[in-house]
Amino acid sequence: MIEKINRLLDEIEHLSASNADEIEALRIKYLSKKGQISLLMDDFRNVPSDQKREVGMRLNELKQKAQSKIRSLKEQFTHNYNEISDIDLTRTSFPIPLGTRHPVNIVKEEICDIFKRLGFSIAEGPEIEDDWHVFSSLNFAEDHPARDMQDTFFIQNDPQIVLRTHTSSVQTRVMEQNQPPIRIICPGRVYRNEAISARAHCLFHQVEALYVDKNVSFADLKQALLFFAKEMFGHDTRIRLRPSYFPFTEPSAEMDISCHICGGKGCNICKNTGWVEILGCGMVDPNVLDNCGIDSKIYSGYALGMGIERIAMLKYRINDIRLLFENDVRFLQQFQSAY
Repeated sequence: MIEKINRLLDEIEHLSASNADEIEALRIKYLSKKGQISLLMDDFRNVPSDQKREVGMRLNELKQKAQSKIRSLKEQFTHNYNEISDIDLTRTSFPIPLGTRHPVNIVKEEICDIFKRLGFSIAEGPEIEDDWHVFSSLNFAEDHPARDMQDTFFIQNDPQIVLRTHTSSVQTRVMEQNQPPIRIICPGRVYRNEAISARAHCLFHQVEALYVDKNVSFADLKQALLFFAKEMFGHDTRIRLRPSYFPFTEPSAEMDISCHICGGKGCNICKNTGWVEILGCGMVDPNVLDNCGIDSKIYSGYALGMGIERIAMLKYRINDIRLLFENDVRFLQQFQSAY
């Protein structure tokens, strides 16, 4: 009996397994009801009484040794399995190239950052809008061309529900819900029913700004525009305001900047004029303030708006707006380190 026990102790000492099935087979072989240790236990009754104490101690030692060995094999296998399972075998091998931000997002964040430094906060609104917030509240006449199907996308042919043509609708919503002082910028996607070409698209992005308070003047607007132009295009940038017309501002103007590509000398970008138009602006029409529940006799304000794609095209010298919507990786990788 002692010899059998010693032989099994030596076997158990050198046990090994490479998977869970092999470990289970070893457990059955040594520790199951019909295993070798159980058979020795059954044969214990035949051991002479003067040897029972020694044999019994050795049997207990054998059983504990087998249990400990099987348990350690299980723990070792579980540890190795967890190490393997932590590895994602579907992951792309190193090095993994970093993605890039889209140039439209880069420029939008830069514009918002500039106006945030002037105290503006960001406001957002729905892209599917009603006629009141897109047109009527902004002083558009009933027969204004912008209401025509040529310019506006209508939802299910309902003339009261449209895809917003500008983010000015966000301004009217804010003015309806808040009293001055109001100082907001409204970035977002807008839609117009236009033919897609190198310089126009049926969807694009805008950033508009609105400042309403007591005693706001055109001089405040001009200083904000000058600060923006210098921060966006460089401190040598000059601005020029030309009279224009918008239903929601009076007086209205379009702002040009000195061409930062040729330095104002004339090139194909500025059409040899030395100036490039970038945005429209003006003092908020009193009718718009009154429509939104703000007393135009007490408060005044200015508004301005620009297309983000146009700013991006000027900043990065992109000659076709369609490049900004095609998601060609070769094009987008150029903006890896931008902003």
